[in-house]
Amino acid sequence: MDLSNLTIHQINDLLKCREVKSVDITDSYIKRIKEIDPIISAYLYNDFEEALSNAEDADKIIQKNSDFPYLTGVPLSIKDIFLIKGKRTTCASKILDNFISPYDATVIKRLKKNNYVFIGKTNMDEFAMGSSTENSAYKITKNPYDLNRVPGGSSGGSAASVSADLCAGSFGTDTGGSIRQPASLCGVVGLKPTYGLISRYGIIAFSSSLDQAGVIANDVLDAAIMLKAAVGFDEKDQTTRKLEIKNYPEIVKKADKLTMKGLKVGIPVEFFSEGLDPKIYLKIMEIKDLLKGLGASIVDISLPDTKYSVAAYYVIATSEASSNLERYDGIRFGSRFNEDKNLQSLDELYKKSRELGFGKEVKRRIILGTFALSAGYYDAYYKKASLVRKLIIKNYKDSFNNVDIILGPTSPTPAFLIGEKMSDPLSMYLSDIYTISINLAYLPALSLPIGAVENPTKKGGVLPVGLQLISPWATEERLLSVAKVIEDEVKFREKYTPVM
Repeated sequence: MDLSNLTIHQINDLLKCREVKSVDITDSYIKRIKEIDPIISAYLYNDFEEALSNAEDADKIIQKNSDFPYLTGVPLSIKDIFLIKGKRTTCASKILDNFISPYDATVIKRLKKNNYVFIGKTNMDEFAMGSSTENSAYKITKNPYDLNRVPGGSSGGSAASVSADLCAGSFGTDTGGSIRQPASLCGVVGLKPTYGLISRYGIIAFSSSLDQAGVIANDVLDAAIMLKAAVGFDEKDQTTRKLEIKNYPEIVKKADKLTMKGLKVGIPVEFFSEGLDPKIYLKIMEIKDLLKGLGASIVDISLPDTKYSVAAYYVIATSEASSNLERYDGIRFGSRFNEDKNLQSLDELYKKSRELGFGKEVKRRIILGTFALSAGYYDAYYKKASLVRKLIIKNYKDSFNNVDIILGPTSPTPAFLIGEKMSDPLSMYLSDIYTISINLAYLPALSLPIGAVENPTKKGGVLPVGLQLISPWATEERLLSVAKVIEDEVKFREKYTPVM
C-alpha cells in the first residue's frame, strides 16, 4: 500500500485499526519528498529527524488510547510564515535568513496538542506578496500538473506539497487569495475561514486586517478536520472572536444531496465578465446545472462595488505592509547587511539592509503603501479605499439576505507559465481578481477542484479548474457541506492526478 497518497481521514482510520504506524506513514512521505521535491521545490527545508520523532511519540499515544485526535500521527507541512519555536522562519526573504523563532504560533501550539507530525516548511512568495511563488528569495516552486507552470501563490509551496503527495495537508495564509488561488491551480481544496476564526498570533504579518490562516487539503473532509484543530479564541490575538467551535468533520460527514434542496445559490454577474477563460466559464456552468438538478435555486445577483476591489485592496494591503515591515531595519529585526565598512550612519545601514534584504516585489509594495499613507495623500488613497471596503461589505451583506451561498470561479485562468507575468505586475495582481473582495469583506470562502481543461503546451496534459464558494460570516459548516456534495458528484481525485 502506498502510504503517501492517502487523505487525513484515511490515515486516521488505518491508525485506529492498528494496520499501520505513524512511523511507517511518515517514512513513506520522507522517501517521496527525497525523490520528488528536488523537482517540485515545494519545501524550503525539512526536518526528517523531528518528523520521525513526532511519529514515534504519536504511536505511543495511539497504543494507549482507542480514541485520539484526527491529526495525531499525520504528517503536515507548514507555510514558512508560521513561527515554530527553535526553527528557522524566513517568510522566503533574505532579510529573515537567519531568524530562529523564539516561540510557537497559536496554530502550531494547537497542532502540537493534536500530536501532528511536522515534516517541513514550504516555499512561498516573499512576505506572502505574490500570486505565483516566483517572488521567493530562495527558489521557484513548480506546479505538479506541469513543471513549466506556477503553482499559484503566495502559499504555492503548501498547495504543491499537498497536490504532489509530499504531505497529508498543509497550513497556509490567505491575504487576498493566497490559499484559494494556488489550491485552484494545483487541484486541491483551499479554505480561507472567516477573519478572526483562527488566531494570527505568531504569523508574520503582511496586512493585519486581511491576513488569515487557513488550510490546504486533499478533500473537503480533510479541510474540515484541519479547520477544527486550529480554530478558537486566543487572548494573544484580539481580532479572534469568541465563536462556537463546531464539529466541522461530523457536519461534513452528514452532508448529502438533500443539503441542496431549497438552497439559494447566488451567481454574481461581475464574476463572469471579461477576463475569465471561456473553458473555466463552461466548467462553472456545469456545476451550476448540477446544483440546479439537485434541487438548489439559482439566483442571479450583483456585487457592483467588487469591481473596485483590486484597487482598494492594493491601497489597504500595501499601506499595512509598509507599517508592518518598517521594523525590519537590520538593527531591531532582520538580517544586518554591514559588509561595507564605509557606512557612515545608521540611515545608511538601514538602507543597505533593506536594499539587500527585501526583494523587488516587497520593495514595490512598501513604496506604494508608504506613498498612500504620506501626508496629503492619506485621504485620497487609504481613507477612500477604506470607504470602498465598506461598500463591498454591504454588497455581500445585501446579497446574503437573498441567497445562502455564492458561487463563482477562483481564478480567471488555469496555471500560467513560469515567468509569463513577472514583467507585468498588474497582470499578476489580476490573478486574484475573484478572491480579493472576500478578504476585504472578512468572509469565509473555499476553492474546490471541479475538473480540468486541456493544457495547451503539453500534449495530453490537463490543468485543474477551481470553483469558489462564498458563504456568510462564520458559516464554515455551510460552506464545507455544500462543497462536500459537489465533491462527491465531481469525483476530481478519482479522475485527475498530477504528472509526478
